[in-house]
Amino acid sequence: MSCDFTPTLLHGYLDDELDAARAAEFERHLECCKECTAALGAEESLRSSLQRSGLYENAPVALRKKIRAGLDAATASSAGMRISTWRMIAVAATVLIVAGVSWFSWPRAGKDSASTAPFTVAEIIDAHVRSLQPGHLTDVTSTDQHTVKPWFNGKLAFVPPVKDFADEGFILVGGRLDVLGGQNVAALVYSRRKHIINVFVLPTKEPDTAIHLPGLRQGYQWRHWRRQGMEYCAISDVSDSDLYELAQLMYQ
Repeated sequence: MSCDFTPTLLHGYLDDELDAARAAEFERHLECCKECTAALGAEESLRSSLQRSGLYENAPVALRKKIRAGLDAATASSAGMRISTWRMIAVAATVLIVAGVSWFSWPRAGKDSASTAPFTVAEIIDAHVRSLQPGHLTDVTSTDQHTVKPWFNGKLAFVPPVKDFADEGFILVGGRLDVLGGQNVAALVYSRRKHIINVFVLPTKEPDTAIHLPGLRQGYQWRHWRRQGMEYCAISDVSDSDLYELAQLMYQ
């Protein structure tokens, strides 16, 4: 894949507009192209920042009409040019965003459905990458679950289930406090063949789910599920088979 096509593919990938084959091709490209990976990370960070701002912008009706009129005029004056409805809507939305960012930005989405997590993919990746910086991985470092679990007492409104799966090849490294989607969460840290796995845990009132299908972005895999009043999201650069194995162990 040529990086000359990166802007178009990158935004299509970010907005989930690529078909499965094209998305897979782009993900393979990301694994070997630092430039594209950095560009995608910047776009995701911008989107995440806007979503976390807690502000809202309703464009005035007059502004929407003005934008629509301008698009219609541009279409009419361009000989042989046809702009599809979806593209007109996309252009209008982009203009509204640019106009509004100077004083407002998107609100955070409301309550998520039972099949989605209450935090964005960008937030999960950012938290994982941030934890890999020196001195950020754990607040309590221990391979003993009876040391890690009590450490969370009084620091969160809940105590996460903590288990060591060293016999299965997943060594407990420790735990820390983190924030996802504006909520305080527990981060359990495991090691798998020198690769770090973060498992974010927070309470939920939603019903249990199966372990969802894997996600992949910027070289990181993640798995999400709900079990016995807790929401889990495991993320790492290990293979999905390894991540799924840990998810199954924690699901039991």
